[in-house]
Amino acid sequence: MNETRPLAVVTGASSGIGFELAKQFAENGFDLVLAAEDLGLGIAADEVRAHGAGVHTVRTDLTAPDGVERLLDAVAATGRPVAAAALNAGVGQGGAFLDTELAGELRVIDLNITSTVRLAKGLLPDMVARGEGRLLFMSSVAATVPGPFQAVYNASKSFVQSFAQALRNELEDTGVTVTSVMPGVTETRFFHRAGLQDTRIGRQKKDDPEQVARQGFEALMAGRRKAVAGSAKTKAQAVVSRVVPDSVKAAAHRKAAEPGSGEGK
Repeated sequence: MNETRPLAVVTGASSGIGFELAKQFAENGFDLVLAAEDLGLGIAADEVRAHGAGVHTVRTDLTAPDGVERLLDAVAATGRPVAAAALNAGVGQGGAFLDTELAGELRVIDLNITSTVRLAKGLLPDMVARGEGRLLFMSSVAATVPGPFQAVYNASKSFVQSFAQALRNELEDTGVTVTSVMPGVTETRFFHRAGLQDTRIGRQKKDDPEQVARQGFEALMAGRRKAVAGSAKTKAQAVVSRVVPDSVKAAAHRKAAEPGSGEGK
């Protein structure tokens, strides 16, 4: 790593939006600490290094408190201030709430909510003490929609959205910016891992993760409060969602996420 370059932290960096965010940081002069739990992290890191960045990897399970501490310890061990962090790691769980395993739903909460709070608690104090820093929360347009057959996932993103906006307000005079990025349906491993392959939402055309990451990175660097990232269709859906009643949004989500709804599509 080159200590003259700013340092960024990206979670969920082995694939999808997180990997593309890491490349955005690398292409814009950052060194990186990349975190993920799977073996793909090493391959992703090599690709990010090809963009000129110094990269340190941390294979860790952020659903566990000691996994979060392992990442924070690795960041501290660099001896460098964190200029920016993208809290991107997240997971979903498809299926009717009464049919899914409790352990799967708790994993959604542990990763999407608990680890996000723990990491923010660990990273923000130093940023505020220095009077500078940028924090990106990966929310989702799902934050604005009650999610039948993804009930806990959508609720977790509503938490992230509210949490990010509250912190934004608390930190408005500190020099630290907080940006909430809201992708729509994006081409990542999310749908396979969540068991949504046989649903309409799982089989529909999806946004490009590179486009989502680029727009999210630009919003972060501009210090924006929030940004819907992705295609024009996703952005239009987000605008419509502001005025549509929750009952109507829930009914539409049910049709898209109900198991088997994508069969023959």
